[in-house]
Amino acid sequence: MEKTELRIVSGSLRGRKITVFVHEEMRPTPQMVREALFSILGNAVPGRIFYDIFAGTGIVGIEAVSRGASSARLVERDSKQASEIQKQIVRFEIEDKAQVLRADAYRWAERWIPTANVPVNIFLSPPFPDLDAAKAKEFLDFTMTLFAKAPEESVLILQAEDGFPLDDLPEPHLWDTRKYGRNLLLFRVKGDGAETVLPDTEAAD
Repeated sequence: MEKTELRIVSGSLRGRKITVFVHEEMRPTPQMVREALFSILGNAVPGRIFYDIFAGTGIVGIEAVSRGASSARLVERDSKQASEIQKQIVRFEIEDKAQVLRADAYRWAERWIPTANVPVNIFLSPPFPDLDAAKAKEFLDFTMTLFAKAPEESVLILQAEDGFPLDDLPEPHLWDTRKYGRNLLLFRVKGDGAETVLPDTEAAD
């Protein structure tokens, strides 16, 4: 276990920090990647529900609330991690906007029923084992289950790293891929609104 400190970059909680313990299967989203993620999403964050799947430290979902998301649903299987996320939510006094869902992400996706015609943002940052060759097909099927259920104009974002099998994604040409060091952010917008949601370049924060 390694102790590290994560800072909320922008919004109502800007500058607030959380201290977390990271184990070898976790990969907290680096600050640079979080900044890029929210700059690219831009106006698609305020007023929308933000789903932080495989929430881990919870930093991405909490940052979404800080930046104006109507609410954040943080899905985390590990009971200890879920409890730590809840402590941060209480500390930042955002219980009315952030909800921890203690669940296996794959089973949760099967039961998920979004509100019709209400676009959402879905962020996936799976543990390293989920991206191994042995689980790659299951993970990609899971990803497309979420995409199929999501309302029109929703944005699906996948955080991966160098070596991720991009060509195995369904319709890989429809994914917008951005690279930050070894980190990858892959975006796909449902429907015809991609050009209005994802700019060609990230706006300055």
